[in-house]
Amino acid sequence: MMRIITVCGLGVGSSLIMKMTVDSAMNQLGVKCSIEHWDMGTVKGKPCDLIVTTEEFQKNFQDQKNVVYLKNMVDVKEAKEKLETYLKENSLL
Repeated sequence: MMRIITVCGLGVGSSLIMKMTVDSAMNQLGVKCSIEHWDMGTVKGKPCDLIVTTEEFQKNFQDQKNVVYLKNMVDVKEAKEKLETYLKENSLL
């Protein structure tokens, strides 16, 4: 099962919203996963297969390849498209 972490600055509001968006998108793609939401400081110590965050946090993850950036954190269509692309590029779908 794929392990996904959604990330925002404080790990409360935006990351929880993204968690729900990503959950919907992954369900539509038929991919089983567990999703947690965390803050920027905590995420570095958390093992995961994929990180989902907003475009404003790109500078924080420049050294990582397993990150999907969302422009609109409530847009399930955008999340589904970007997650599907990531999964296909990494032979996970």
